Amino acid sequence: MKILRLETSFNGEASKSYQLGNTIVENLAKSYSEIQVLRRNLVEREIPHLNGLHFTAFATPVEQLSEELKTAIQYSNDFIEELMQSDIIVIDVPMYNFSIPSSLKAWIDHIIRAGVTFRYSQSGIEGLVKNKRAYLAIASGGVYSEGALKDFDFTEKYLRNILGFIGIQDLVVFRVEGVALPDLKETAMPKAIKAVEQAFEFVT
Repeated sequence: MKILRLETSFNGEASKSYQLGNTIVENLAKSYSEIQVLRRNLVEREIPHLNGLHFTAFATPVEQLSEELKTAIQYSNDFIEELMQSDIIVIDVPMYNFSIPSSLKAWIDHIIRAGVTFRYSQSGIEGLVKNKRAYLAIASGGVYSEGALKDFDFTEKYLRNILGFIGIQDLVVFRVEGVALPDLKETAMPKAIKAVEQAFEFVT
């Protein structure tokens, strides 16, 4: 079982999303006889944000790529190869300003490519990244899965839509919430870990 692990918090191992992502991977290891984990730290190796050069490279036939365009498209090619070779994707998602980290958005912009990870057909848009499951480890200072702040959450909804767009419909979400709230911060992580462990009790 090949797992692609995306780490996106600038707080590193101290990050709640990182710790929750670890819990998911640890339970995957218990659920499958053998796993291979490829870690992609999107903070340590900073990804260039999509620009005109990248977009031009995406739209240029391979045989017409200049050396400059070959260099520009290499990020995308590497990320897509890693994604396609994986069975499971685990994504650490700290909430920054109600949304995902810009490092994760940059990764997404490099993997969303017409004709490669999705295509336009007569029947509509078809995602080409198939037979995969994604786990989201979302961490937030407040509570956004329900209640008054639910409409401010642009993490889960965006990732469900964009991953579904390229064909990853099997998505499991775990949250550690309220880590900045005095009455919830002490129990937030134990509660999240318990939720993961309970969910994996039924995985074979």
